Parts: sequence; C-alpha cells; structure tokens
Amino acid sequence: MSCPICNKDTDPKYRPFCSKRCADLDLAKWLTGSYAIPSAQEDDDEALSEALEEEQRKPH
Repeated sequence: MSCPICNKDTDPKYRPFCSKRCADLDLAKWLTGSYAIPSAQEDDDEALSEALEEEQRKPH
C-alpha cells in the first residue's frame, strides 16, 4: 500500500500514511474543507431557505 499523499511506502505506525507529516497534511485538508463529499441536499437547503424568506415577506 502506498501513502495517499506522496505515494511512498506506508509506515505501520502512521498507516495509511508514510509519516506524521503526511498524516498531518491529510488532517489539515479535512479541517480546512479541502475534502468535501458532494451532496444534492445543499441545493434543497438553499431552495427551502428561499421559500421560507419569501413566506415571511408575505402579509398574514
């Protein structure tokens, strides 16, 4: 198995990474939002938010 960051052989101590440096780089990517799982729900949330705002503007 190779390190997903630099493609060197992995070290059992830091598996699946080769070193603490690569493990920390990967963690930093997660914490800064560089990695993201695409979701269609974001569009749904935006549409719902717009609908709620429009509903609040209407007189009751």
